[in-house]
Amino acid sequence: MTLRKHLIALLFSALVVIFCSSLIFAQMSSEVAKLGSPAASADHDGQHDFDPLTGTWKAHTKYRAHPFGGSDTWIESDGTETFQKLWEGAMLELSKGASASGPGGLMLYTYNPRSHQWYVYFASSKDGKVGLPNVGEFRNGRGEFFVQDMLEGKSLLNRYVWSQITSSSPHFEESWSSDGGRTWGPVRIVDLARVSDDTGNAHPRASQ
Repeated sequence: MTLRKHLIALLFSALVVIFCSSLIFAQMSSEVAKLGSPAASADHDGQHDFDPLTGTWKAHTKYRAHPFGGSDTWIESDGTETFQKLWEGAMLELSKGASASGPGGLMLYTYNPRSHQWYVYFASSKDGKVGLPNVGEFRNGRGEFFVQDMLEGKSLLNRYVWSQITSSSPHFEESWSSDGGRTWGPVRIVDLARVSDDTGNAHPRASQ
């Protein structure tokens, strides 16, 4: 086989692998997003679901130190979360800890008007990598977003949950499941308190 033919064969094989991987990922995302959530409603235009978060918030975050190590030790910290609307159906969230030396992160929310579902991508400043998106939607004020991902070498189901999103104290939780979604172990909890909207106007924190 000539070098040219060999290179063409390698390129074709790579394209086949990419195409098959795309099909598998699309099917997986569709199936995972159905867990714990009814089928997407064709009547609901959800491209403004995250609009109430636009602006800057104080954030109190709790991380579970060892999710599957039998320990219930939590690490707490304060910081800020800034949500910037990119276009109709796209939101960028920037996280910053109270310490300037602490790691930052971002979450990108993009909406698919055909499936009426959101794709939530996460990236940390530690490595700059963007992981697989959590896929899901809002139902009755509660948003659930799922993905099958890896944690400590294990393939587990990951879930993001947003609630109270239209209030002055939105709530976020991230959990993992090792039994296909029957039970969940929370690993990150974030409670927000409004600082300002996208115009920079200050808002008082609601009384508890």
